Amino acid sequence: MAFEIEQPVDAGPSLVVEPTKPRLLGVLGPGLITGASDDDPSGIATYSQAGAQFGYALTWTMLFTYPLMTAVQIVSARMGRTTGRGIAGNLRQHCPPWLLTGIVVLLLIANAINIGADLGAMADASRLVVGGPQILYVLLFAAICIALQIFLQYTRYVSVLRWMTLFLFAYVACMFMVKVPWSEAAKSLVIPSLRWDKDYLTTVVAVLGTTISPYLFFWQASQEAEDVRTVPARQILKRAPHQGEGALNRIHLDTFVGMGFSNFIALAIMITAAATLHANNVTDIQTSAQAAEALRPIAGPLAETIFALGVIGTGMLSVPVLAGSAAYAVGEARKWPTGLARQPMEAKAFYAVICIATIVGMIMNFTPIDPIRALYWSAVINGVVAVPVMAIMMWLVAAPKVMGEFVVSGGVKALGWTATAVMALAVAAMLATS
Repeated sequence: MAFEIEQPVDAGPSLVVEPTKPRLLGVLGPGLITGASDDDPSGIATYSQAGAQFGYALTWTMLFTYPLMTAVQIVSARMGRTTGRGIAGNLRQHCPPWLLTGIVVLLLIANAINIGADLGAMADASRLVVGGPQILYVLLFAAICIALQIFLQYTRYVSVLRWMTLFLFAYVACMFMVKVPWSEAAKSLVIPSLRWDKDYLTTVVAVLGTTISPYLFFWQASQEAEDVRTVPARQILKRAPHQGEGALNRIHLDTFVGMGFSNFIALAIMITAAATLHANNVTDIQTSAQAAEALRPIAGPLAETIFALGVIGTGMLSVPVLAGSAAYAVGEARKWPTGLARQPMEAKAFYAVICIATIVGMIMNFTPIDPIRALYWSAVINGVVAVPVMAIMMWLVAAPKVMGEFVVSGGVKALGWTATAVMALAVAAMLATS
């Protein structure tokens, strides 16, 4: 089985596609980073609340969402790799301008709110670990995230993001530091426990909205398109069908591993919260920092510290992805030069959007805006944006005029449409329970 692997910028063309077994890290890229960024501080808060409030009763959602989110991310990745454009670029080519503008504006708003919440959570976690003023940490993390994207060489930046995924193992460590009734946890994982009440349904919707988010679609598609421009001899599949087998094999493996990693970490967070917080009647967790702080009297200061460090690490990974996905969407919609591989002076507007989105999120932490309320509205916007984006994506990737001979069909197509229907039902349930 051939795999398309990532090469340094000075690699020769003959090394792009190899029939031999490559190193796994040479295959993993956009899918791994996308999956890891899904477990951002806001997501950690959602999973912690699910475990604290309902114990192990919602762990089944991680198995349920895995094939759905994997299919959607494979669809977005294949679109980027096949066409050489991200989602916004393809929307611009094939959809009316008003639809493109509406989706991009809503994505930008939702991402800025999410960035603000994540920066606040990272600052709270830092204060728990080393003390000091929260405002200073918000400013520091915003500056670091902007600087990474502007000043770090693209290949090195991607490598940094890849290594940052290791921070997520903090939650695996926490899970094994606490006492877990594994038989009960395993039973809840494979046998859904359904309850028809407002709080339960709202939390299910929150979990779905956290695991299947529009910024993840935009990021992975744009990163695949970016790699076409930066990896030697990698060509748009519509123009180079002979690269198709290796490219699709890599995308599928990368995404399967990335989304599996994402859901495994989310499951670890749920189990940790269920075994500690829920077991001790702590059922109201609204931020990831609160979850870390609540662990101290139950699991000890080391568990609190590890949990908090995980929040900081995942925030450092997710904030650039949130800002970057917004910049790709706006840039492609406006036909600007886009890409993290470009120098700042070559893509001024693209990098300006990265800065503005991060700064707006940072400023939110200095206003009276309730971050929990803001996150709620961010989830609403994400849900509203996700459904039409997923439906349009599924339509585009099934069209030969868009994808050539690489149209998406079979199981991936069926799962993609299933995920779209599930998200539509989730949004309807969210609005109904509100």
